[in-house]
Amino acid sequence: MAFDPAEQRRIFGSFATGVTVVTTNSEPPTGLTANAVTSLSLDPPLVLVAIDKKAGSHQAIKDAGCFAMSILTSKQQSVSNKFATPGPKDFSDLDIKTAETGAPIIADSLGWVDCKLSEILPGGDHDIFIGEIVAGELNSGDPLLYFAGKYRDVAPLEE
Repeated sequence: MAFDPAEQRRIFGSFATGVTVVTTNSEPPTGLTANAVTSLSLDPPLVLVAIDKKAGSHQAIKDAGCFAMSILTSKQQSVSNKFATPGPKDFSDLDIKTAETGAPIIADSLGWVDCKLSEILPGGDHDIFIGEIVAGELNSGDPLLYFAGKYRDVAPLEE
């Protein structure tokens, strides 16, 4: 008997994650909101992102051979919402920069990595894109969090 996908979504919805936007330098540039991301290796420096095979950015990242991952701040919920919807993406109101690969980077994000696509592995209805980090930067701010289907803020721990 297969495990219920709705139950899987409910269970893993209780796993708080950060929110990123993954972009590539296709023509026109495109991207998507992603929280199925992780740092994979320090030597070599690798990161992974799981992307639905039906997502518009899937083929664009595959074709471009690169992607940038911008980690959003708590003030960038509207950016997350913009990239979470299907269809063409409008970058005109964003402060964008590029690094080594030319993939768009959200300049005022909490941090970012610029990656050359290293490998693509199958993962059910998703593919796992592994990127070798060729540039990156950490900025200041609080992260945008996602938990139980809602955006959340970081609260200081009581001592």
